[in-house]
Amino acid sequence: MNSARAIAWQLEAPESDLASLRAGDAVELSGSVLTLRDASAARLAQALTRKEQLPISLARRIMYAVGPSPAKPGQVIGSAGPTTTARMGRFLPTLFADGVRAIIGKGELHGADMAAFVEHGAVYFAAIGGLGALLAKQISTANVVAYQELGPEALFELELTAFPAVVIIDRHGQNLHETARGRWRTEG
Repeated sequence: MNSARAIAWQLEAPESDLASLRAGDAVELSGSVLTLRDASAARLAQALTRKEQLPISLARRIMYAVGPSPAKPGQVIGSAGPTTTARMGRFLPTLFADGVRAIIGKGELHGADMAAFVEHGAVYFAAIGGLGALLAKQISTANVVAYQELGPEALFELELTAFPAVVIIDRHGQNLHETARGRWRTEG
């Protein structure tokens, strides 16, 4: 893995920030992200397919595949660990075409799911599963922006600070899971 680089994501972050990332880079993400879960992904993709106006712009956004648990008193958010990105793979081409620049999630992506990232120049960041309570401490605000009736699958806007992740798929089509597996097979 490459050395850690702190990457601050803001809506106005230059595209060169994404282009400079390489599969295997450890990063700390800071800035605004939208959440993504099965139900909200389906609603967004359906609205885009029907050419309906979205409740919030997806242009230049990063989305975090997460279904946060309810916050306890005094907390901003409950446990907020990543969910499996592949479950939402069928919606990603539509979301990328509307301007989503990156996804934070967990799990391997192959075939059509990976191809969508390469085709649209999107980046796939992985966060470590099982650390939802710790990752929630890196979230300073959490507000529902649409689909409140979906509960934890609603569309939230989160503010991340030094949120740890690893670049799995970069804009150059490199996939850390595939290269690491290939290296393991030849060295093992």
